[in-house]
This record gives sequence, C-alpha cells and structure tokens, in this order.
Amino acid sequence: MEDAAPTGPEPDENPESIYDADGRLRSDWYEALRAEIEAGDSEALRKRMEPLHESETGDVIEALPADERVQLVTLLGDAFDYSALTEVDDSVRIELMDELPNAEIARGVADLDSDDAVYILEDIDAEDRDEILAQMPAFDRISLKRSLDFPEDSAGRRMQTDFIAIPPFWTVGQTIDYLRTNDDLPDDFYQIYVVDPGFNLLGTIPLDRILRVQRATRIEDIMNTQIRQIDATLDQEEAARIFERYDQVEVAVVDESRRLVGVLTIDDIVDVINEEASEDIHRLGGVGDEDISRTVPGVVRSRATWLLVNLGTATLASLVIGLFDGTIEQMVALAVLMPIVASMGGVAGTQTMTVTVRAISQRELDKNNAWRLIRRELLVGLTNGVIFAVLLGVITGFRFANPALGLVIGMAMVVNMIVAGGCGILIPMLLNRLKIDPAVASSTFVMTFTDVIGFFAFLALAGWWFGLF
Repeated sequence: MEDAAPTGPEPDENPESIYDADGRLRSDWYEALRAEIEAGDSEALRKRMEPLHESETGDVIEALPADERVQLVTLLGDAFDYSALTEVDDSVRIELMDELPNAEIARGVADLDSDDAVYILEDIDAEDRDEILAQMPAFDRISLKRSLDFPEDSAGRRMQTDFIAIPPFWTVGQTIDYLRTNDDLPDDFYQIYVVDPGFNLLGTIPLDRILRVQRATRIEDIMNTQIRQIDATLDQEEAARIFERYDQVEVAVVDESRRLVGVLTIDDIVDVINEEASEDIHRLGGVGDEDISRTVPGVVRSRATWLLVNLGTATLASLVIGLFDGTIEQMVALAVLMPIVASMGGVAGTQTMTVTVRAISQRELDKNNAWRLIRRELLVGLTNGVIFAVLLGVITGFRFANPALGLVIGMAMVVNMIVAGGCGILIPMLLNRLKIDPAVASSTFVMTFTDVIGFFAFLALAGWWFGLF
C-alpha cells in the first residue's frame, strides 16, 4: 500500500523551507523530488537533499512510496546520511533495510555515532547483522558488537562509545592541548571523564571548569568525585528517569566490572522519553507498537489480539444481561437506559486508570500514598455519581413519566461510578504488583468490570424495586 503524497496549501513564503505554512512537505518540492527519482537524476537529488537536516530527510523518506525510498537511497549513494534512518518509523526503517544490500548498509553506518549505528542495526536479522558487522573496520565492529550484546531497551544500547577519558595526573594545560590536537574526538561532548589505568571512573570535569582554571592545575584537584553513573544493563526508561530527576545533560555508563564503557547524552534520552510515552499510549489503546507507516497486515496483527480479548469480556457482559432477560421484557425502557449507565462507568474508570497508569510509570504511586489515592478516587466516584445520578434521574423520570425509574437509574449510576473509580486505580496497581505492564491490560479489565457491574446494578435494582423477578 503506497503512502499518500502530501497535500496542502501553496508553498511557504520561505523558498528554502521544504515545509508549507502548516508544517507539511511543500507539494511543489515533493513532486519535483519524485520527478528526479523517476528520472534517475542523481546529481539533482544530491543538490536537493544536501541542505536538509537528518530529521527533514526522515520526513521525506516517510512521505515517499516504499519503492521510491529505496531508489532515493541508492541514487544518493555516499551522499545519503544514514542518521536520517533514526528519525523514521520503525516499520519504514526495517522495510528499507531489508531492501538495501548489506555492503551498502555497512558503508553507511560506519560513519555514524555508535548509538545511531546500534539503533539501526538492532532491528536487522542476526544473520544479516553479522554480515554487516564483518564488513566494517575492526575497531567499529568490536565497539558496536559490545553495545548490541547488552539487553534490548537498555542503557548499553543507547549509549555512545565515543567519549574523552584522561588520567588524573594530567594538568589542565595537557588536557587542553590534547583536545586541540587530537582529531579522533566526539563531535559533541559536555564533560571529560577521569579514569584509572583499568578504566574505572574516578571523576568528571565539565568543560566550563577546564576553561576557568590555570594550565598548571592538576586534573585530580578539580575533578568532581560525586559521580553519577548508570549501569549498562539498566532499562532505558529508568535511565531517562535519572536524567529527569537530577537534571543531567550527560552521564557515564559502566559495565558489570564498573569500567567506563560509554556515555548517555540528553539527545538520546529525549528520544527515549518520546519512545516510552508513545509506547504507553499505544498500549493503553491496545495497539502494541503500531505506527502510521505500518501495512494493513501488520496493523491487523497488532490489534486483533486485544479485540479478541475484548470479545470475550463483552460476551461476559452479555451473559449478565441475559440473567435479566425477563426483567427487560417486562420493562422495555430498561434496554434503552442500560448503555447510559455502562458508558458513564466506562469513561469514569478510564479517566482514573489513565492517571493511575501514568503515576505508576513515573514511580509517583507507592505504598506511602496508595491508600490516600484510593480513598480520593472512591470519593470522586461517589461525588460524580451523585451529580450525574440527580441529572439522569430527573431526565429519566420526565422522559418515561416514571419517577421510580429515575430513582433506580440514579442509584445504579452512583454504584457504578464508585466501582469505576475503585477499578480504575486498583486494577493497574494489582497488575503492576503481578509484574504485568498495567498499560497493556488495564483498559480491557476496567471496561469489563464497569460494564458488568453497571448492567448488574441497574437491572438488579430495577427488578427488585418493581418486583419484576
């Protein structure tokens, strides 16, 4: 299935921008690009793509149909910046990697920072990945393989292996001279790491401190020994939390022997935060790791599992309704009003669940405040239940000329809203205690409980009140 070409208003007034006023790719620029791809005009493509930032190149790749993406990379040759592949959806990157020769991928990733190279290589099949690594220079191959050996979604996968490490007995002057004369340094760095001969981390020095002291000053006299470091096996979400809590820009990464093996920088962590937030949102909706570039079969596989689970829970709710079929037959108005009670409970439960899941993911909910929050949500459920019970009860009483029916649905509303508040906080907490990601399963269970309790409370109260059993 081909991606639709961008559409929108006339080109932006800035001729150098590839975006229009609404932030979409300019139609004239996009169509000219496709014409150059179709014509195989490599030189024109290079001129067109050269000024673009890697994120802009990523937008272009995502906008193109699948076959033209491969043509674009092939025609650009060594002018294509492979870091742009870190800016596209996973499904687009994987599909493109499957189409490109391994030798071309090896050439492209060899020029990348180690964290970007790992990000691209980790989704490639092991056999192809080994072949790609075998075609790279020995030092790069060993460095990348070490990073790829760390667990998926760990700090070791996200770290850069290029950093500046110096011994503690150097002077500031020696350090500055080293930085000026050494061509093999990271493109961007924020601090210098002080290590012993075994590469154990002794301290750090921010660049601004280097510039503020005399050249004869020894490094060990000015280094910061209050070191904050991250285990390479630590989950990337936990690493991001450390950056957020302590306002870090760059943090050392150490292996199991406490040796310095890399650094995490804020640009990597911003990507992690965005990735983890997107993942939680997708899981709350039961769509897995789906993105807008995924094909129809991939989307079907992503959604079908939880739709099947929902079918089972909906069947359970229908069985509850079936218990009161005689009651419904005697008072048809009940069938009209049932969805209102269940729907209100479902929305209220989802509201509480959303707040709870986020609090759990941010480590804001623990045993110290759990009961306070549970009581709060039950009270909120009771308050909202009373408010909407009065509103719905009055409307129902007038609509069906039956004040007693309004009273019944009002009581059912109060019960269901209290249950919704309780389920919205207790179910995610229980799943988290059982080591099950609450973002994945909470929605289905909360909706099931609110539907079942809502139907049961309303129909049971109606049957009891009107003597319909």
